[in-house]
Amino acid sequence: MAAAVSGIPASVVAASGLVGGYGVARWTKQRPLGGAVLAAAGAVAAKEWNRKAGAGAAAALSGLYVAAFAGSHPLARKVGAWPSVFAVAGAVALASWAVERRA
Repeated sequence: MAAAVSGIPASVVAASGLVGGYGVARWTKQRPLGGAVLAAAGAVAAKEWNRKAGAGAAAALSGLYVAAFAGSHPLARKVGAWPSVFAVAGAVALASWAVERRA
């Protein structure tokens, strides 16, 4: 609902949740706080995906969001933490934009 009200695309909300969640966890040294940011942004994005593209698309994009979070950890060992977070955030944003655009 917040994404719809403010006019911020769900793709931006999702990417911001991944980047912001990591940033908050890193800078505060409080992983649960970063997880809260990640979860809140994911919930807002999922609600908007459902509204715009339906339950199936919302479920698929939510699964991608969670997979991106999980996948950023092994990727970080190869390319570094921030490049990994930006890469997965970009992938989620691109997928979200593509699905929303078709809806």
